[in-house]
Amino acid sequence: MFSQSTYSNRRQTLKSKIGSGLILFLGNEESGMNYRDNVYPFRQDSTFLYYFGIDHASLTAVIDIDNDREIIFGDELTIDDIVWTGPKEAINEKAARVGVREVKPAQAIAGFLKDALSRRQTIHFLPPYRGEHYLKLQEWLQINPAEATQKASVNFIKAVVSMRSYKAEEEVAEIEKAVNTSIDMHLAFMRETRAGMTEKEIAGKLQSIAIGQGGDISYPIILTVNGEILHTHARDLAIRDGQMALCDAGAETAMHYAGDLTRTIPVGRSFSTIQGGNV
Repeated sequence: MFSQSTYSNRRQTLKSKIGSGLILFLGNEESGMNYRDNVYPFRQDSTFLYYFGIDHASLTAVIDIDNDREIIFGDELTIDDIVWTGPKEAINEKAARVGVREVKPAQAIAGFLKDALSRRQTIHFLPPYRGEHYLKLQEWLQINPAEATQKASVNFIKAVVSMRSYKAEEEVAEIEKAVNTSIDMHLAFMRETRAGMTEKEIAGKLQSIAIGQGGDISYPIILTVNGEILHTHARDLAIRDGQMALCDAGAETAMHYAGDLTRTIPVGRSFSTIQGGNV
């Protein structure tokens, strides 16, 4: 997490760019693999992280420009949760660390937005990309899921783009960290790849580097001898001498800044005459 002033200043800049209304930030939920408590690795919404910095599931936030309020909605862990997670920092403590003084229970967001709608307050939100986002917008704002994307706030979109296009020094440092880990992954790809291995065997080694350096992969690794197929995630083939192996892989830091590199190498350690002519 960056300093409190970083997040407070970002929110203040966003308010000045949008000018009026209420800005809605949809945090992400845990997602079960095969039952509720066996979840995929959690990934917080990037916009929520940029303005509020809290990497915690089941949060929603609003910036009420008209009434000068910033609120985070979320529930503290129950005993049932703590059995799985262990004790964690309270939401109000996390909120204080990013300069937000007002925290309310998760269920309070519905009434808060209903009141805003009754006052004909403009509610700005970004295009949804997860199923629960569509359902929340339908429940809270009565927006048909089929219309949610087109009803997203263009002003909000443009404001976020204009801000995130410029990186502060602390962000550049995080990006460099991600890129350096990504480089380590690709150097391992070049060292480890040899005939007889499978694509998935190498991909597993690369992911372990990303995790071992405190983060994870920034997207599913593409490692294939069929590089002509764009964004293939099949990794079942054995690698043979004379083939070219393509690796598209990047690391993400614990703060979710990412690297993204692609390299292609000859399996036999040196390019053949035909391969070398295409480099």
